[in-house]
Amino acid sequence: MILISPDQRLFHLLGKTFSYVLYIDDEGRLLDLYWKDPLGETTDLAYLCSQYTCSSSFDQPATRLPLEAPSVGGGYYGTPLVQAIGPDGTDMTQLTYDSYQVVEGKPALEGLPSLHESDRFGQRFKDDAPLQTLKITLSDKTTGLKALLSYTIVEAGGRDGLAKSMVLTNQGPAPLLLTHMDSACAYIPDAASSGESLEVVHLKGAWARERNIVRTPLGQGTYRIDSKRGASSHEENPFLALCRPSATEVYGSVWSAGLIYSGSFEAACYVPDAVTAQLSIGLNSDTTRWLLEPGQSFTTPEALLVYSGRGFGQMSHTFHDLFRHCLGHSRWQHKERPILINSWEAAYFTINEEKCVQMAKTAASMGIELFVLDDGWFGARNDDTSSLGDWYPNLQKFPHGIKGLAERVNKAGTLFGLWVEPEMISPNSDLCRAHPDWCLHAGDRKRTLGRNQLILDLSRTEVQDYIIGFMTDLLSSASISYIKWDMNRNMTEPFSGTQVPQHQMETQHRYMLGLYRVLDTITSAFPDVLFESCSGGGGRFDAGLLAYMPQAWASDDTDARERLKIQYGTSLVYPCYSMGSHISSVPNHQVNRVTPLKTRAAVAMSGSFGLELNLLTMTEEERKEMAAWIGKAKEYRRLIMEGDFDRLASPFDDKTYTASTNLCAWQFSNDSELLLMAFRPQAEPSNAMPYRVYPRGLEDDAYYSDGTHTYLGRALAGAGLVLTFDPTDTACVIVYLKKINKD
Repeated sequence: MILISPDQRLFHLLGKTFSYVLYIDDEGRLLDLYWKDPLGETTDLAYLCSQYTCSSSFDQPATRLPLEAPSVGGGYYGTPLVQAIGPDGTDMTQLTYDSYQVVEGKPALEGLPSLHESDRFGQRFKDDAPLQTLKITLSDKTTGLKALLSYTIVEAGGRDGLAKSMVLTNQGPAPLLLTHMDSACAYIPDAASSGESLEVVHLKGAWARERNIVRTPLGQGTYRIDSKRGASSHEENPFLALCRPSATEVYGSVWSAGLIYSGSFEAACYVPDAVTAQLSIGLNSDTTRWLLEPGQSFTTPEALLVYSGRGFGQMSHTFHDLFRHCLGHSRWQHKERPILINSWEAAYFTINEEKCVQMAKTAASMGIELFVLDDGWFGARNDDTSSLGDWYPNLQKFPHGIKGLAERVNKAGTLFGLWVEPEMISPNSDLCRAHPDWCLHAGDRKRTLGRNQLILDLSRTEVQDYIIGFMTDLLSSASISYIKWDMNRNMTEPFSGTQVPQHQMETQHRYMLGLYRVLDTITSAFPDVLFESCSGGGGRFDAGLLAYMPQAWASDDTDARERLKIQYGTSLVYPCYSMGSHISSVPNHQVNRVTPLKTRAAVAMSGSFGLELNLLTMTEEERKEMAAWIGKAKEYRRLIMEGDFDRLASPFDDKTYTASTNLCAWQFSNDSELLLMAFRPQAEPSNAMPYRVYPRGLEDDAYYSDGTHTYLGRALAGAGLVLTFDPTDTACVIVYLKKINKD
């Protein structure tokens, strides 16, 4: 609901879980007065502005004001939302209020993924109210820069967040160089009112250790995370949150922001004093500049702001529901995903047609629904030194081509899927020999290789058209049901051979716009194909790509014990069913650890389930045991896809107040079912005290059965479940409860 009081110059965005209050002060500056629990249907809130005063004769008033669109100049010294260098060489940009309007629905962003009211197939919660968008126009009278700020309360099933974006237009007579164009900033004005300082939370990692949760005191000054790699990256994720030290999964205030973008980004918490804190997120200002000519516009990526008054659990539920129901357009968004077997860890580059067919036959006999041919099928590809860009089948390995292989795999009883890496080019390839300038490069400087490959320059329309062309031909040529879209390196010389010097710093963002054009075109043309993104594992696990591909390979590390942290951390923001998660062989190929199959199966079932091993070398007994777990995965996948996910015990040393960090537990639940999984990473002596977990979301007076015992909801939630683990490392307990009628 958008409540507006023109007399008080106040805008109140009232959601079901939050209020966001904007105010125009006497000098025309747009202020962010409040972002917290819902305040009810009132616009009598201008008094909130009185909390911002400046008694010091040294500081300017702007130092203490919660500017919604802060910019350089006028006594503001914090992180700007907008910064532009004008024709006089100064970077002062003072944005003041011009007008507002409310439009029905939520307009799409030009060239960028964004949240929407319903997907292209019309799937939407029937009880959600129609969306409205508040648009507020600010302008700088000196340079002619106009900023159009958009605000939409996006809702899915009673959970809501605030989508924010901005369009900058040069209405002046001279070019403007944009040096800072964040998507959103927001203030937490009562940061110290409870006597508690704030803590900052983000997802930190590296290749094979993605998205581990970091939680640390915010302190004074600026706390900043970023990626300069041309990708959202393994190292950081475009998400940042602030919370009270007392906040847990079920208690306390959490303010958070996620960016719907897949390239270089920055997010920061700026603390100008001991009272307020500013949270901001947007494009990386170190790697992105944009020369805005007169009459031209620039659109920032969309940010999703989520406030939770009930801890991180409610925050995650909101992100999960909005990303599941208001982000993607794929027909697979709300369909059960096929259980797959990927050829990579089974054969690596030694794959061939006969191996594929034999694996597909064996897979079908075990209940697997999709066979995926990974790297090594094209050009002269026998290792990672050649052929990226030469997307035609290696007929020595696949004499019947992809069409013939797909037919044989389908006849064997499974769907057929394929791995591609369209954004890359090998120096040793026909494509590179024909177009040596098509890669990202900086003039005559050395072109740095990563995994023996370069990156195609997707800022160029002809390169985009080439990818669209060969992918269209490939997907039209055979019965291909699934594509794994990989991207195995980051940008080192992120510049274009076609750009003039004053536009070179635009290349990273132009690349992303080109990628989104490619993905939108291909996924729209082939809506029945399930696309999964990958970037050396989880190097581009972000909402930008989830808008086109409903799942992403969470990490190249498939060890179940390592995956506990990876998937637990990823779940802070992203739905579990968006995580590609597979059972791999033991000893594990990454860490050489031997883990029980039950544990590997439980971790893999907690995402989009698949296998990453050689079925042909398994014994008949091993295949039967694996087939049983595949059956369980099918039984639970609808609940895992649609149910609420709750973290019960953390593998990290954080604020979950469990008896020990030697426990990880989570659950999936809906109105009638609950699936609980608990993991003990390290075995303990037999006289160790048992662990206990406390299920959530149960009806107090309802009864639940695991097939053997019957529990009253309030008793189970209050007394918990005692866990009995097998005496092994990385042991697992799985509990499935069904609500029953009891006379």
